[in-house]
Amino acid sequence: MGFVRTIVEQFRSVQEYLSLPAAAKQEARRDRAGLPLSDPGLETAIDESMAWLGQAQDHSSTHDGGVARHYSLIDGWGPSYPETTGYIVPTMLAYAKWKNDEVFRHRARRMLDWLLTIQLPSGAFQAGTVDDRPVVPATFNTGQILLALASGVLEFGEHYRGSLRRAADWLVETQDPDGCWRKYPSPFAEPGEKAYDPHVAWGLIEAARVEERRAYGEAALANVQWALRQQQQNGWFDKCCVLDNTQPLTHTIGYVLRGIIEAFRFSKEPSLLQASRKTADGLLSALKPDGFLPGRLDHEWRGTVSWACLTGTAQIAYCWLMLFQDTADTRYRDAAFAANRYVRRTMRVDGPPEIRGGIKGSFPVDGCYGSYQYLNWACKFFVDSQMLEQIVRRSSE
Repeated sequence: MGFVRTIVEQFRSVQEYLSLPAAAKQEARRDRAGLPLSDPGLETAIDESMAWLGQAQDHSSTHDGGVARHYSLIDGWGPSYPETTGYIVPTMLAYAKWKNDEVFRHRARRMLDWLLTIQLPSGAFQAGTVDDRPVVPATFNTGQILLALASGVLEFGEHYRGSLRRAADWLVETQDPDGCWRKYPSPFAEPGEKAYDPHVAWGLIEAARVEERRAYGEAALANVQWALRQQQQNGWFDKCCVLDNTQPLTHTIGYVLRGIIEAFRFSKEPSLLQASRKTADGLLSALKPDGFLPGRLDHEWRGTVSWACLTGTAQIAYCWLMLFQDTADTRYRDAAFAANRYVRRTMRVDGPPEIRGGIKGSFPVDGCYGSYQYLNWACKFFVDSQMLEQIVRRSSE
């Protein structure tokens, strides 16, 4: 029966491939030929990816100032995605400042102003893309949009403070006494507690930095402490995936790791640095010499898939660079450089504008994360990590 099932699955896979548009087939063949040798370099990669994010804002199928969730090689541009538009805002502002570019500063403000129009009366923000129905509040999405609102207050002033307070207050009010958020999960994830919510806690940390409300920082650190109770001795986290906790995505591992590092930088609590290093060291053991990091990792840090989740690779590279800054451990720096180079080599700096500068969900493109899609959050995390690498390199010159 197993042999028959394998034959049926292979037949179905061939049928699916044959039904793909020509562009999707072409990109799949290109990726299956192997990782390109060419590396566009930091500067070119950052500029091209920021241009792609601008395109994603301009071509969102909902035409509202938000950023399209993705460009698909199968069905084109997607609708605006509030959650990821939220954390794209700080990237836009950082790039605008770095390049002294008012165009990107204006783009960030358009995103912020759109987010204000869709905030729910409770202060929360909705799950999913802006056209998903029914509209339901989501803890995770609200935390990510807090990152935008905090940067908006810092860059543009008081106009965004009221919205920030309402979102942060909602998160504090809906948190359970043990620090976990259980009441408003995403309907697009498997039910259950999520160890990657420290990325929500990071939103509260940024709110605390601009608002100085003690409750925001306390709630953030309470969630991080709850999440650390899900950490295993080797640094791996249970309950740390959207769909399969036995083999979490590097994307969601990147979420929890970033949240813990940000909590350390906020609180200066040494145990948080130690916890983040345990996870970072486990990830080091999974990295291949060419920078490949398997898209899913089991409880012993073994890869369970043959494709890379490029979003997660970029996030983890960023975290390794942060830890290098905090510890001077060159293992983290060198791993981050290799991982960043790997993702750079997967990107196109030629070809159709819809994919030029974009970052795929998976490499190869038909991998099981964002298949045949260029994801806005993959591009955002990629830019962040490339920019931090540039800072690290310049500081050592």
